[in-house]
Amino acid sequence: MKLARLRRNYSAETVSQRAGISRKTLYRVEKGDPAVAFGIYARVLQVLRLEQALVLLAADDELGRKLQDAQLAPKQRSPKRRAASPQDGEVDPDGGPGAT
Repeated sequence: MKLARLRRNYSAETVSQRAGISRKTLYRVEKGDPAVAFGIYARVLQVLRLEQALVLLAADDELGRKLQDAQLAPKQRSPKRRAASPQDGEVDPDGGPGAT
C-alpha cells in the first residue's frame, strides 16, 4: 500500500486524514500489521482508489474450495447398537419383566 501511496504522490498525512485514521495506524497498515481491523485496510484502499482489489482477494480460492469440499463429504455413521433386551439375561433394575 505504501508503494501505491507513493506512486500517487500522496503524503501519509493526506491518506490518513482522508481515511479517518492516524498516521501511526496508516504506518501499521503499510507494514501489514494483522492487528489492524480489516475495515481500516478497506478505507485506505478506497482512498487510494484500489477498492476493486478487495474483489480479487478471494476471487479464485482453489485451496479454500478443496478444504470446503473435503468437509462436505458425508460422514460415515457407526453401525447401530443393538438394544439390550431382557432375554439377554440382564436384570431390570425396576424389577419389571425380565427381572430375575
